[in-house]
Amino acid sequence: MNNYTNDNTARRYKAHVSPLGTTQLHLRNPYIVAWWSAAFPGFGHLLLSKYLRGYALFIWEVFVNIQAHVNSAMIYSFQGNIDMAKEVLDTRWLIMYIPVYLFGIWDSYRTTVDMNRVYILAEREDHRFNSFSLGAVELNYLDKRNPILAVVWSLFIPGLGQLYIHRLLTAVFVISWLVVFFYFSHVQEAVVLLFLGKVKEATTVLNAEWLLFLPSQYGFATYDSYINTVENNKLFEKEMRQYLTERYQSREFPLTNKLKGEVNQLRVFSSFETTSYLEMAMSTLEKKGIRKENIFVVPLDKRKEDRKVFDTLHRSDGTTLIDIGMALATAFSVIGASIGFKLAWGPIYWGLIGAIAGFVLGFAIRLFMELVLKKKKRRLKGKHSEIILIIDCEESQAELVENILWNHFAIGVARVNLHV
Repeated sequence: MNNYTNDNTARRYKAHVSPLGTTQLHLRNPYIVAWWSAAFPGFGHLLLSKYLRGYALFIWEVFVNIQAHVNSAMIYSFQGNIDMAKEVLDTRWLIMYIPVYLFGIWDSYRTTVDMNRVYILAEREDHRFNSFSLGAVELNYLDKRNPILAVVWSLFIPGLGQLYIHRLLTAVFVISWLVVFFYFSHVQEAVVLLFLGKVKEATTVLNAEWLLFLPSQYGFATYDSYINTVENNKLFEKEMRQYLTERYQSREFPLTNKLKGEVNQLRVFSSFETTSYLEMAMSTLEKKGIRKENIFVVPLDKRKEDRKVFDTLHRSDGTTLIDIGMALATAFSVIGASIGFKLAWGPIYWGLIGAIAGFVLGFAIRLFMELVLKKKKRRLKGKHSEIILIIDCEESQAELVENILWNHFAIGVARVNLHV
């Protein structure tokens, strides 16, 4: 059996790498997923990689929302003009809109709870999954990427963050609909007018109904790219630790200093982060004549912390401070853009102000929850060791071995003379 290919020998496995992207199971907060379905039906399902259901709900939302004039009613409501909000709504479409909207929220919550249970079972089964896929039109592989870069690209153009992490199905869908929203909202024209200082003209040129789709589009793309970058990094680390343990923990490796009577022998110790450079270093060592049996790898366990089943806060240890912030940024941006049509600075500026204020408030709430309501935990800053590498070599090879390790970004290297 090929240990690096998903097959039917396991009831469940945690991930699948294909030319179209990396699909994986991991713990998610069902309330956060349900929130994104409330912000824009379909987004909660896209977070779960339930693409067909997500696409269907998304397209339904756009079509029926426009026909029922839901966004226009929201704008009038936030401005305090309730009578106009009632007048603008088309109840024939609204009656169809509400059940599907509520279904999207309920189904994304239910699916998240179910998938969390499946993830726990798959984690216990711990079946190997593929980490590389090469096809005729595209290739995909697990590697570490920077979550901040994913966020930055998403803020420029929603969907670019997904392209950065090879989440192609979401990227193409988000970018395609962004073009539609840009075109019908005339937001690009309004931005140019704002740069020229023509605030009133910028407000006049905007189509309010289509404009209100954009905050959710930006918020979701940013959150999705960040979350999936972190989860892909964790998946890469786990797969590499499994591979190194299987390949470089030979029973023939002498853990004592009795090295079969050999003299002039050194033992080189080094520490690494879990990156592809580590695997490149191992491959280079073997190519230069260091036998696999003389290399021993010890993956270090990370500090254990209590974690609830639905907790998907993401930092380096599996948590984040941005989930509430991104949710409030999206909501406040919609409110800011709505009332901005009646304020001097216009809907774009007030939408941005609302987004910033919402994110800061959400970030502060999460920070308060982490620092005050939970026990404070000391965290290491900067690079930290995740893998210990032990290499036995002849004294004449020591400098070569050390150079290879340093050239592949070892955190620390030391040698011990094993002469008797």
